[in-house]
Amino acid sequence: MHTSLTMGYRMRVATKIVLSEDEMVELTKLVRSKQTSVRLSQRARIVLLAAGGMQNQEIAIQLNVGRVQVSRWRERYAESRLTGIERDLPRGAPPAKVDVARLVELTTQTKPKAATHWSTRTMAAELGVSAASVSRHWRANGLKPHIVRGFKVSRDPQFVEKLEDIVGLYMSPPEHALVLCCDEKSQIQALDRTQPGLPLKKGRAETMTHDYKRNGTTTLFAALNVLNGQVIGQCQQRHTHAEWLKFLKKIDRKTPKDKTLHLIADNYATHKHPVVQDWLAKHPRFHMHFTPTSASWLNMVERFFRDITTKRIRRGVFTSVPELIGAIDEYIAHHNTQPKPFIWTKSARDILQKVIRANSRLSSKQNATLH
Repeated sequence: MHTSLTMGYRMRVATKIVLSEDEMVELTKLVRSKQTSVRLSQRARIVLLAAGGMQNQEIAIQLNVGRVQVSRWRERYAESRLTGIERDLPRGAPPAKVDVARLVELTTQTKPKAATHWSTRTMAAELGVSAASVSRHWRANGLKPHIVRGFKVSRDPQFVEKLEDIVGLYMSPPEHALVLCCDEKSQIQALDRTQPGLPLKKGRAETMTHDYKRNGTTTLFAALNVLNGQVIGQCQQRHTHAEWLKFLKKIDRKTPKDKTLHLIADNYATHKHPVVQDWLAKHPRFHMHFTPTSASWLNMVERFFRDITTKRIRRGVFTSVPELIGAIDEYIAHHNTQPKPFIWTKSARDILQKVIRANSRLSSKQNATLH
């Protein structure tokens, strides 16, 4: 009797789990991490215990869960590894299928009614799918309708000559000479907040009132040494040709007399004022190089202006202009203790090809609009 029962009944054996070293580390991290959801952490525990040789009933008792549940996640991990336990199988009606071609076409070639661009919700309503699906397919296709990038293509008739001149100074600077990128950062405001904010602490960002008091402005003149990254700076009340000339004289004092100076500047009228031209004629070691119109990005001092704005000015609190000037001078002095040059990597040819492509796209767009 015992023999026939044994032959007629086949005991079900739990699926064997064998983990690689990487899988073991991965599952252990899921169990220990506070960022892991409770469900996923429990499923990872089930798999680890199963890999340790425990049977479903033993695991169920140890984790205080049902044996069927243990069996389900053991089998799903055996079939699909981590993907099998990361999410539940879909229940109910299958999710609506996204027409990706139509999604891309609508995003790139149309606009929603009474709006400038699509959002995940407006697109989801248009296609009858979930906002999460729209977001997923936008990411997969590199689409970011919520972002717009600013641009301006130079129309300077001497663009090529000026581009090659300035990039040549960056990539092959002349011997026994200094290349200085010069410009003004005008109308820097000394802003004081209407109420004191709270400092940064664990679990809370630093706070600052959105409104402010204006306490005057200053203009920062700066010359960035392309070779070593040092900056010559000077704050002045205005930015006319008189202040520019005063700054040129400071550059003359602060640089070795035996060095030829190549100054890169934009086409601002004060840089070409007759009084300035007369002074430059009497100081032949100064050589001016002007960027093309609408191409301030060619001047590397703009990168320094960006850094001082984000690191010292934008979130600063200044009760007076002298306090603002003191903070700017302190930042420049600190920068010059360990200066790091900005390395120019793009050749003039690469930049020119990009500009040609941009002009071509703009021309085709304009022609399409006219027709």
